[in-house]
Amino acid sequence: MCGIVGYVGHRDCSDVLVKALTGLEYRGYDSAGIAVFENQKISVAKSKGKLKDLVDKMKVEGRPKGFAGIGHTRWATHGEPSDINSHPHSGAKVTLVHNGIIENYKELKEFLQKQGRVFLSDTDTEVAAQLLDYYYSHIKEPVKAIIETTQELKGSYALGIVFEDFPNRVFAVRRESPLIVGVGKSENFIASDVPAIIEYTKDYYLLEQDEIAILDENGVRVFDNHYQPVVKELKTADWDVDAVGKCGYPHYMIKEINEQPTAIKNTVTPRVKDGMPCLDECNINPEVLRKIKNIYIVACGSAMHSGMVGKYVIEEIARTAVTVDIASEFRYRNPIIGKGDLIIIVSQSGETADSLAAMRLAKEKGAKTLAIVNAMGSTIAREADMLIYTHAGPEISVASTKAYMVQLSVMYLFAFELAFAKGQIDEEKYKYYTAKLLETPEMVEKVIAQTTEISQKISMKLLTADSLLYIGRGLDYALSMEGSLKLKEISYIHSESYAAGELKHGTISLITKDMPVIAVATQSALYEKTVSNIKEVKARGAKVIMICQDGNDVPKDIADYVLKIPTFEEILLPMLVCVPLQLIAYYTSVQKGNDVDQPRNLAKSVTVE
Repeated sequence: MCGIVGYVGHRDCSDVLVKALTGLEYRGYDSAGIAVFENQKISVAKSKGKLKDLVDKMKVEGRPKGFAGIGHTRWATHGEPSDINSHPHSGAKVTLVHNGIIENYKELKEFLQKQGRVFLSDTDTEVAAQLLDYYYSHIKEPVKAIIETTQELKGSYALGIVFEDFPNRVFAVRRESPLIVGVGKSENFIASDVPAIIEYTKDYYLLEQDEIAILDENGVRVFDNHYQPVVKELKTADWDVDAVGKCGYPHYMIKEINEQPTAIKNTVTPRVKDGMPCLDECNINPEVLRKIKNIYIVACGSAMHSGMVGKYVIEEIARTAVTVDIASEFRYRNPIIGKGDLIIIVSQSGETADSLAAMRLAKEKGAKTLAIVNAMGSTIAREADMLIYTHAGPEISVASTKAYMVQLSVMYLFAFELAFAKGQIDEEKYKYYTAKLLETPEMVEKVIAQTTEISQKISMKLLTADSLLYIGRGLDYALSMEGSLKLKEISYIHSESYAAGELKHGTISLITKDMPVIAVATQSALYEKTVSNIKEVKARGAKVIMICQDGNDVPKDIADYVLKIPTFEEILLPMLVCVPLQLIAYYTSVQKGNDVDQPRNLAKSVTVE
């Protein structure tokens, strides 16, 4: 959620800040703003809406000119989206941008109002700005004032700060919310994520909790919250600017759908040795796996849906009990976990606030934690006992596709090794499953080619729908959940997913004439039962879109449209079936003229609860 950038160097600062914020648009936002040192003063420009609205406003009102400053894209939490609530926010001498939430802003605001401070916005961020300005007015030293301020703030935050008395210098501090410091040649940056600065540098520092960075064109200094210098390890991004470009595709989402075969290959192939999964680099080995009693998979959104597939696969072949929990609910049901249990945290960003809190609770209770994340050096990655990086590369579209796909890949790798370690499958089966997993990149590529055209045709049938259902059983139900989420988050059409056998227990009352029902029926053992459920909705006037395997003979009276995928090892079919579900959602959104990559009200990285 939100995006922070900062720059100091030799380039036009306004130009750098706007370009850098463009690299963070995928995070979701509803307003944008910048603050730049201009003639020894801090000039602020901000606007409700997209970055284009800010740029257009600066064309009329003037663009700040200078070589140092900060910028922000805001996703509203406190106060509606508006020009006045947009960041940056200022005190008398301090201007800052903020990601996160200040939980005790009301008490702090009351204190500051008693000191004569006047507030212009409804935001918690202005409280942080005024509080820092208050301490700075007494202390007159930036770092000490930042330390005093952060001792007062409760909640999560990443702050980019400029002090009017210290021109061409940028300060930064973080707690819970991510922030990096980019290191260039005679120029330096702060950013919420690498894509913002990849055009300028691939080298960066990860700021740890409560660390304070001071940037000028000559270098970067970092201090802890006791004002002691900190020596940082310089990291380098392993991808370049092309990875965050559209490369000729109309949208990031379709680009990322087509990148899935490569992402699977990059995630799986390095972790196969002698024809079998090898997760030693992740601190996962047979001895560790044999000690696992119960597994809890905790995640949000698409990551949680990958966990649902993982549950079916792990229980089927490893015969180990798995519970899948929505991260935002996990802590509040006082889960019964402890020694011998494994908590698997799945997060694309590695910064998801609810997932991070769930992992910390699990560790407190003595359970082992395994993180499956896509972001190098993220908080969840650093704090987990075991770690499996997915290698999706940067995913820019808010609607997750390739990140979800590689999460599935890792679930399979883990399930196969767990099943073998616990003696539930022999070496022959172990190698067979692994060999089939290695075939999936080629199969996914084939499915993309075969189902793109029919997915476009199906999408045309959904444009006028007010609501629709996705149904399936077993693994197909898990896939229906993800398909439904994809459609509603980018097409804005209401949809729900249901286990097909549950329809008769109430949901079938929603079926009306010509209502679309997308039925996933790829599991042979459940095929006939799913067909029976399809007949139930068809008899009530539904328009049925059926997804099944090539070998299935589907009578014309069962489905109005049939989308077939190649026959393959059934336990791995989710990796193939998710492709047409993604394509149907994508083309429906395109046909409706929606902003595919930045759907309304959504953010890519949810770093607040």
